[in-house]
Amino acid sequence: MLDYALSAEEMQANNDAMRTLFSPKSIALVGASDKSGWSQAIYDNLKKFDFQGDIHMVSPRADVVHGVPAVRSLADISGPVDVVYVMVPTAAVLSVVKEGTALGIRSYVVLTAGFAETGEEGKRLEAEIRDFAQEHSLAILGPNCVGYVNAGARITPYALGIPEPLVSGSIGLVLQSGALAMGILSFAQGHNVGLSLLATMGNETVMTVTDVMEYLVDDPDTKVIALFLESVRDPKRFADVARRAAQAGKPILALKIGSSELASHTALAHTGALVGEDAVVDAAFRNLGVLRVASVEDLLSTAYLMAELGPIAGPRLAVVTPSGGASEIIADRAEQEGLELVEFGPETIARLQEIVPQGVTVQNPLDVTGYVAIDRALLAKAASVVLEDPGFDALLALLEVPREEAGQSVHIEMAQHLGESIRKTSIPTVVTSTVMADLTMVGRKVVDDAGFAYVTGVDQVVRALGNAVRWSRAISEGAGQPDVAARVDAELPVLMGERSGIWTEYEASRLLADNGVPVVPAELVNTEDDAVAAADRFGYPVVLKAVADGLGHKSDIGGVRLGLANGDDVRQAHREVCKTLKDGKHTGVRTLIQPQRGGGVELIVGVIRDPVWGLTLAIGLGGVWVEVFKDSTLLLLPVREADVRRALGKLRAAKLLAGARGAEPADLGKVAEVVVRIAGLAERLGPQLESLEINPLLVNGSHVEALDALITWH
Repeated sequence: MLDYALSAEEMQANNDAMRTLFSPKSIALVGASDKSGWSQAIYDNLKKFDFQGDIHMVSPRADVVHGVPAVRSLADISGPVDVVYVMVPTAAVLSVVKEGTALGIRSYVVLTAGFAETGEEGKRLEAEIRDFAQEHSLAILGPNCVGYVNAGARITPYALGIPEPLVSGSIGLVLQSGALAMGILSFAQGHNVGLSLLATMGNETVMTVTDVMEYLVDDPDTKVIALFLESVRDPKRFADVARRAAQAGKPILALKIGSSELASHTALAHTGALVGEDAVVDAAFRNLGVLRVASVEDLLSTAYLMAELGPIAGPRLAVVTPSGGASEIIADRAEQEGLELVEFGPETIARLQEIVPQGVTVQNPLDVTGYVAIDRALLAKAASVVLEDPGFDALLALLEVPREEAGQSVHIEMAQHLGESIRKTSIPTVVTSTVMADLTMVGRKVVDDAGFAYVTGVDQVVRALGNAVRWSRAISEGAGQPDVAARVDAELPVLMGERSGIWTEYEASRLLADNGVPVVPAELVNTEDDAVAAADRFGYPVVLKAVADGLGHKSDIGGVRLGLANGDDVRQAHREVCKTLKDGKHTGVRTLIQPQRGGGVELIVGVIRDPVWGLTLAIGLGGVWVEVFKDSTLLLLPVREADVRRALGKLRAAKLLAGARGAEPADLGKVAEVVVRIAGLAERLGPQLESLEINPLLVNGSHVEALDALITWH
């Protein structure tokens, strides 16, 4: 909805309209009918959750709808209207919006479908609504949505059923799916997950996911923003808002669906095999401090845990349970999630030994045994001791809360004791059950009275803790920081050729060398005699490579000859390679002579243009192993040297760079410097660049050198 071309006054008007949309004092239902499940559900929800404002029924055919008087049009309503819910046929939607705008109404929710999702005529009608809304600074949610739920204010104009109780809290949910909202509301109700706002977006004709994200960043009642995304429509603005959220300390969690490879990626660069749509989304989210999760359960459980606990400083987790089996499950899952079950300190061990039953081994995870049924404060006493140990970043305790009141005094008393211990500490603490299950009304009351965060199921809670730690670490490492400027070391020299087609190794390498990237020496030759003369100048052994117009992967046709030890080897290799090229009808046939390099680690450094997120850098294990191991990590440009060093540390090949088996360790600072220079060059080559790839980039101690390169232009 917000356009960067708008004036400050127009942007403020848009913000005001959105605030009115989500916090109205009066709502009109246009197209209301006793036969409409939408209007019936909206009216019932508003009444059930005690909406304090006015609800107006607008129907051209009925005098009474849902048991209350109806009017024929918006103009017949006496008094102000803040929000109009539009449920008329597709072709009539714009006329309703125009009528309301003439009356000064600027906020709308369009439930009607049949727009861009149906074809060209629907696209035309949708475009008319968008143009009119932008001209008049309207806030329009939809079309093709089911409304929203402002749980904090208990304003519930939502077109489907809402399970009770409606749990309010500090999680803002934005969904590119209306039907999914029903399941999310049910999960939230069953697991005591409190929402500030749930908004279904529909076609995003005017208001987008990013608009609602921005609203939630500024909303004092929202601590965590959770997204269900099918696509990111405006990556630049999404990035700007995500950075604002990170700066404000508000985590953004995203369940982003879709993992197909991008057909637009060039097949001529190895980088294209490493960079797919899903991988680029991962890279973009990491860069922006957006935590990506894998399921609806993860989305809500992690959002709840982060809203309740706040940031978790590190991965050191203490565990206190009354179950040995649960301790073992937690230990396994914690390792998989990157959480560290470090040992208790000596003083903690001594104090715990005075508390736990005889024969209990004091270790982390701590199993205090079923003796908790006798000493109902045992779990709480053990947790209190552990919470005073400075060696931990978070505590996980296991306690089954009752499902029904009768005969559950033991568990209720244990929960009360545990809650008292947790309230005395500043260390993030969460309580869980063995398996994931909905909380009953009794269980919810026990948790609320005890006052602790409760995520059901050890598997779910450990995954949520791992997610929270990953977010905190990413933010501490600079994710979500303001965008860095592209690095420009010098003016780009005049290019040797047209920015089109493929620049093979010789052309690409010259461009790299002219821009400060270390490149292996090479000579382009036409004849056998020239090849031998070049080899003599370099000294043996040498490498001979095929050169032809548009030739990408030389090795696929036997066009790379290694270890040529003398002039005869060079002559034969030149003759054979040229014959292969000519037999294949190639033009511009020549060969390239280079000194042979050995040792070290071969990396691939590639930059490819993603059609959504822009230039994306891939760094990984290179050489012939690129597409075999696919050991790579992605970064969105621009990048800093610190970003590159962290990326190198995440590779499985990191041990090779560290100097495995007595080899000389790589100078990671030098590698990062060269990679940033390559990335900066890619940015300066302009929008015609499709991909720039160096494979391999040889790293041998502090010696870093490009051995092969390829550039593809649009």
